[in-house]
This record gives sequence, C-alpha cells and structure tokens, in this order.
Amino acid sequence: MTGNPEGRSILLATIGSLGDLHPMLALALELKRRGHRVTVASTEYYRGKVESLGIGFAPLGPGFDPTDRELIAQCEDLKSGPEVLFRRLVLPHLRPAYDDLLAIASSADLMIAGELVFAAPLVAEKLGLKWVSAILSPTSFFSAHDPSLLVNVPSVYRLRRAGWAINRAILEFGKLLARHWWEPVRQLRRELGLRVSCDPVFRDKFSPDLVLALFSRSLALPQPDWPKQTLQPGFVFFDREKAGAETSPELADFLAAGDAPIVFTLGSTAVHNPGNFYEASVEAALRLGKRAVLLGAKSQLELNSAEILALPYAPYSHVFRQAAVIVHQGGSGTTGQALRAGRPQLIVPYGWDQPDNGARVARLGAGLCLARSEYSAQNAAELIGRLLGDARIALHAADIGARVQGEDALRIACDAIETALWPS
Repeated sequence: MTGNPEGRSILLATIGSLGDLHPMLALALELKRRGHRVTVASTEYYRGKVESLGIGFAPLGPGFDPTDRELIAQCEDLKSGPEVLFRRLVLPHLRPAYDDLLAIASSADLMIAGELVFAAPLVAEKLGLKWVSAILSPTSFFSAHDPSLLVNVPSVYRLRRAGWAINRAILEFGKLLARHWWEPVRQLRRELGLRVSCDPVFRDKFSPDLVLALFSRSLALPQPDWPKQTLQPGFVFFDREKAGAETSPELADFLAAGDAPIVFTLGSTAVHNPGNFYEASVEAALRLGKRAVLLGAKSQLELNSAEILALPYAPYSHVFRQAAVIVHQGGSGTTGQALRAGRPQLIVPYGWDQPDNGARVARLGAGLCLARSEYSAQNAAELIGRLLGDARIALHAADIGARVQGEDALRIACDAIETALWPS
C-alpha cells in the first residue's frame, strides 16, 4: 500500500529522549507525505522541534526536561534507574497524561504509541481506537528465547544459554517482583470502568492490532514469544537536527584534511551527564595518534590538539560513515546509525537498553563493549586499537552495514500502518 486519497488523522504519542522522538518523526513525515493529517503528542520541551517540521504538536505529560542532569543521573543508575523512571517520573502523572491523551486522541483515526506512554492502552480501550505499538529495541520484548542483558539484573545474563524454560521462569519471577509498581494503573482502570488486570511493561504496551519492531533483524531476529501481531520493518531514521549541519565547513574541512577519525558521542541523553567520557576520549585519541571528532562535548573541554574537533552536533548519517571507529553509549537510535554506517563500534553503556545493545553488537562481531565504570583513556585506547587492527571486525561491520542500508523499513512500517487503517 502506498497511500490513500482520503487522508486520515493519525496521532503519534511518545515521551522520553530524542531517541524515542526521532523514530516517531520519521514515521510522521512519511505519513504526512502520503496525505495523512499527523500530530505528535510529546513532552512540551519538543514542541519547537516538531512544529519546525510542519507537524502538528500536542503536549503530553509528564512535562519533564530531558536535559536535566540530575534526573538523567537518577534514571541511568544501573540498579535503580527503571524504578526511578516508572515510579517517580511516569506513574505519578498517569491521570494527567491520560486526560491529555484522551482529549487529543478523541478525533484520531489511529494512534501510534511509544512504550512509555502507559496511558495509551487505556485511551485506546476507552475510545475503541485502533492503535499501533512502536518498540525500539530487542530488550523491550523480554524474550525467553533470546534473553536480553537486563540493566538492573545483569547477573542473570549468564544464564541466557540455559534454555527457554529457565529464562522464562526468570522473567515470570521478575513480573511478580514488579507487580506492585503498577497499582496506580490498576487504580485508574477501576476509576474508568476498564479491565482492571494489567501489566504495562510485559503485556499491555503491545497493541492487539499491530506491534512494530523498529530495529533491524541484523541486531535481533523475531522470536516465538513475541506477540503474534508483530512486524519487524527495521530501523526508521531521522537526524535532520539542524538544516545544513552536514555541510558545516568546519566539519567538512576537518574530514577532508586527514585520515578517517574516531567519532565519540553519547547520543541525546547521556551527553548531559557524561562523567569523564570526553576527557578520557581525548586522551585515548592522543595516545593512539588518531584524529577524533567529539559530538556533544561541552565548549569548556580543553582539546590541546588541532587533530581533535569538538562539535555540539553533526548528523550521524553523515559523520558515522566517515569514521574509523564509532564510540558511543549504545542507545537504540545511535546503534542503528552506527550499524548502518558499517563501521566498527565501541559501546560504553550508560543505562536502559544500552548494555543489551552493546552485548548484541559484540556477539555479531561488529564491535566491542566496555562498562562505563571501566572507561578510561588507557582502556579506551586499548580497545579502540584492537578495533582499528582487526580486519574481521571491519568485515563484519561492513557486511551488517550493507544489510541495514538495504532495508526499506520506513516504507514497510507505513504500509503496515495504512493497512491497520484500511484492513482488507
């Protein structure tokens, strides 16, 4: 399906970081091109970015600042981060978020929701509205057939080869431990006269109509315990953060002036709580005698070398493909861009799905992973040196890059969304 002369009203709802927003923007722009009326509902902080693209915007709580360093530090804590996000940031604002979303969705023909929008299943049930789940990383499926490295219980990852039954038992135990977290959802369901039983993370975030797995099969294959209504188009990319940034004279001149540099970045969230990442990265590049581009580094960083360029931003689709090695935090969007570029990666996870993405890239033979607590100039230089000298990793990365570049994910995803609108 390639569009319909009768455009429909489609609501895309998401909260979180730019890594959560960007796939929705990619979908929104393509759906708009196909003639649909699209609105993005998200944190007020993103209004200007969304509206600058000619896309309608509606505010959706909670209204947090995604650049708040203290909040990011709490959410990235490897043990307590998930609980902080769910129980202190999202769930206390569930009723206002529900009210926001209900008002916006009342005039929509279809809703597409990110997994942190816990109000989405309630609104869809209340309105009888068709909806689509947008899932951005393998971790979110909690598969017992393909166990993920879970950020708050990394020790159980050692049992990933123990078989489906054992890993299923581990996940069921995790559900029991987290069950009390969801009492605010159950309470709101009672008040609204909806189904009371709920499981926002393990079950309810998956729409019964369509689940889009928006990551490549090169990163994770479909599994038997994924919802049967899941379609896996691949990564959908958006990185037009600043018009013309890809032609920045400073960046273009630097890239043309010497060998391919090492590119260091922390994505859109960890960059606001980087620790010693950029200082250690500069020192690692100097030890290796390599040129480097640092994306997101603060202006006060002392570079002391004409061979190192620090920029607040550059489109990953442009700069990654010109890198010798990409060093990053392992967010889903950044990992997708690095895989598409076909370059070796060193992943330094800061939280959430990042440790699992790093483990998957390492298992694919396309890169290495280093714990954030162990990231130092010496350790970084050692592992980057291995990546620079390992032809097998370079070949694996290039092969995966060719496969990801060949995926037509945006078309496939939007065709499926339109099929949900107009089922045969």
